[in-house]
Amino acid sequence: MNRQIIPWSLCAAVAAGGLTGLSIGAAAASTPSLTSSTVLSDLQDPWDMAFLPDGTMFFTEKCRGLSVRHENGDVAHLLGMEGTDGFAETAEDLFCDGQAGMLGVAVDPEFDDNRFVYIYSASRLSEPGSNRVVRMVVNEDLTGVSDRTDIIDDIPYKPQASDHPFGDSGAHNGGRIRFNPGSGNLYVTTGDTHAGHVPQSGTELGGKVLRVDRNGNAAEGNAPPEGFDARIYTYGHRNVQGIAFRPGDHTAVISEHGPWHTDEINVLFAGANSGWDPRPNMAGRGDCPDDYCGYSPNQMEGMDPAERAAWMPMTDFETYPDAMAPAWENNQLSQGISGMAYLAGDQWGDWEDMLVVGYMGIGFGGTPVGQRIDLMDVAEDGSSAEASEFPLPMGSGRFRSLVMGPDGALYVALDEGEIHRISVE
Repeated sequence: MNRQIIPWSLCAAVAAGGLTGLSIGAAAASTPSLTSSTVLSDLQDPWDMAFLPDGTMFFTEKCRGLSVRHENGDVAHLLGMEGTDGFAETAEDLFCDGQAGMLGVAVDPEFDDNRFVYIYSASRLSEPGSNRVVRMVVNEDLTGVSDRTDIIDDIPYKPQASDHPFGDSGAHNGGRIRFNPGSGNLYVTTGDTHAGHVPQSGTELGGKVLRVDRNGNAAEGNAPPEGFDARIYTYGHRNVQGIAFRPGDHTAVISEHGPWHTDEINVLFAGANSGWDPRPNMAGRGDCPDDYCGYSPNQMEGMDPAERAAWMPMTDFETYPDAMAPAWENNQLSQGISGMAYLAGDQWGDWEDMLVVGYMGIGFGGTPVGQRIDLMDVAEDGSSAEASEFPLPMGSGRFRSLVMGPDGALYVALDEGEIHRISVE
């Protein structure tokens, strides 16, 4: 790959009028002209989207449930959570708490035959609650669901508040679910739930990327360390909220939230350790609040990002020298990295097959908020990536989910309650 992209500095120079006409023309020639439209608005925390080939769009709202937008624009509300109304079905065990709720959605690759759709949601069917991957059958006219099967029921959920920033219950759930178009396996991203021991645990499914079949059974070739749960594909993660599959070889690529520093892009391989280990009394650290060092030291205050990263590294190569090295790090900043997708179709010109990544923005301790979409060219070997800022044809916001539609447009969900369609003019 490694094709031409426009770096931030060049974009800024163009905006400031600091380039010659020839330079500006060269930059513009490699940049598709984009337009946008609002697909849905007045939503409550839209979290994810999944499409059928005809453009029908399933979408989740974190504290409401699963709905579907039909080809003609009509919306049917399929599965609601506790306390909701107006849905064809309601599952009272599914609940919303802080960052937890109904998150990811995926459509089975063989939907035409089995009518399966999947969601990732917090549930009270087990104590003290868990995150689950739930499979359902959608009826023929796309107005209701039935035959619920919880194919994974033991992903951790944080039941109580802790002494940390964003320390309320329900924190760090991961929640993105995607089928690999090559293998047909389902990938499930999970979070560390503010529990120091979870990411490196071989038996708890938090801080992991799972790889399973449509029934929730471990996929062949996962290759976790001896004694680990066979469903684990990679481990040692903090809070993975984005996953996409590289065109051509369908390698999984993820985005991972950083702890006040070091958002990451990682190219995965079976059995890899991402190197996040926020346990106290590790790597020269002492005790930490509530046995979680993820925001320490000075967890409630700003400090030099390099100093913080050295004390609590996102990828701890000293403890885990064989840890998976990130392809990209966000200049020792955490800006709420989230959903991601590969641009598909020759209408994108030089950007075809490149990665787009959304940021929700944080702005802690002097960190630039950074609400944006980045365009990334990730090296084939996963060792590096070049990033530039994607030119938005609409206003900015908390970019939660990015999904390619079957019409060749990029669909973007914002926490502010909107889903936009971005296309090439």
